[in-house]
Amino acid sequence: MDWNSTEVDELILRALAEDVGSGDVTCLATIPVAAVAHARIIAKAPLVCAGLPIGERVFRVLDADVLVQRLAKDGDVVAKGRELARIHGQARAILSGERTALNFLGHLSGIATLTHQFVEHLAGTNAKIRDTRKTTPGLRALEKYAVRMGGGTNHRIGLHDAILLKENHIAVAGGVKPALDQAHAYSSSQMRPLEMTAYESIAASRGKAANVSLPIQIEVRDERELREALKAGAESVLLDNTAPETAARCVKLARSLRPDVVVEISGGITLDNARAYAETGADFLSSGALTHSAPAADLSLLIDIVTAE
Repeated sequence: MDWNSTEVDELILRALAEDVGSGDVTCLATIPVAAVAHARIIAKAPLVCAGLPIGERVFRVLDADVLVQRLAKDGDVVAKGRELARIHGQARAILSGERTALNFLGHLSGIATLTHQFVEHLAGTNAKIRDTRKTTPGLRALEKYAVRMGGGTNHRIGLHDAILLKENHIAVAGGVKPALDQAHAYSSSQMRPLEMTAYESIAASRGKAANVSLPIQIEVRDERELREALKAGAESVLLDNTAPETAARCVKLARSLRPDVVVEISGGITLDNARAYAETGADFLSSGALTHSAPAADLSLLIDIVTAE
C-alpha cells in the first residue's frame, strides 16, 4: 500500500473537508493557537491493527511537524488497553484530526479483526478466506489492504483484472459453454499483470504452468452446471449459495474430474459455518461481510498533557 500516493492524499483531504469544513469552531473557541498536546491512541477492545499509516498522515496534513510514535504495526494482534500510537503536536491539529484518523483506523482495523477471526476458524484446513467487490465506494484499496492485514487474501481488485462469469453473464452469453468459450478467446488475447494472481498461484503449486492471460472463473449452482463447466475447460469454479453438504459433493466431483481445478465457495459464509465449508476441501471461501459488515474497532484518543510553546 502506497501511503504517500496522490489517491491517499486526496482521500484524506476529502475526509477532513467533510468533517472540519471551514474550521473546527470548538477548537477555535477554546484551544489557544500555541497549545501543544501529548496524546495516545488506545485499543478499547482486542483488535488487529490496520490503518496506522493513514491515521498518522491525517495528523501530518494538519500539522506538518507533528511527532507520531507508532507502538504497534499493521497486522499486529493487540490486547484491550494497549497503546497503538503516541502523538505530540499542535493541540488544535490533534483534536481536529482525531475523528477522521480514528474513523479510518477503526474501520480498517475492524475489517482486519473480522478477517483474522475467519482465518482462525479455518486453521488446519486448505481453505483461505478472501474478500469480494462489496466494498465502500472509493475505499476499496484500503479495505482490501485491511483484509490482507487480517491474514486474508484478495479476490480480483475490480472488473479489469480477472474474468468472473456469473449467472447473468452466462444467461446473456447463451449458456455455460458459450460463456467459457468466449471468455477463453478474449483472455488469450489479453496480457495479465506481471504479478501472479491467486488462481495462478494455486495452479502453480499443483505443478501447472501459470497462464499468461486473464484468469477466468465461472459461477456454478449445482452438480449439473459444475460438470458442464469442467467439460468446457473451466480452471476455476465458484460454488454459489450451496449448503455445506452439497458443496462437499461438488468439491469431490470437481477433484475427480479435474484434480487441478481451483474451487471457491461463496454466498452466506459466516463465522458460524465457515469451518464446515472449509472442510469440504475448497481452496477459497469468499465473504462480502469482511468489508461491508465488519464492526468498527473500538479505539480512543486521549490527551494527557497540554502545554503552551
